[in-house]
Amino acid sequence: MKKDKRLRTNEDYLNVYRKGKNYWNRNLTMYVKKNNLENSRFGYTITKKIGNSVVRNKVRRQMKEIIRLHLNLIKSGYDIVIIPKKNTVDISYKELESAIMHLLKISKMLKK
Repeated sequence: MKKDKRLRTNEDYLNVYRKGKNYWNRNLTMYVKKNNLENSRFGYTITKKIGNSVVRNKVRRQMKEIIRLHLNLIKSGYDIVIIPKKNTVDISYKELESAIMHLLKISKMLKK
């Protein structure tokens, strides 16, 4: 993903955590905050509780790919941070995709 579509600094992440609204389901937590940019930026936070580095990177790659494939459906002008929960390791790619799309839907981040 290009640099303009990623949250890059710790300050950006903290800003989304503090001032953003959070949504969650059984597998994920998502923080959303409006930014004053023309495109949305995404960040992924995965704690060491998830597993070893191989498992964490696999989950991160899957989440990035799901967002990349559905980028044209997501509204512009928001900072979004996605945080997987422990049970994310045990679910399939399709279930992860469904969980992400569910969060985007309940947060009203999907274009009409």
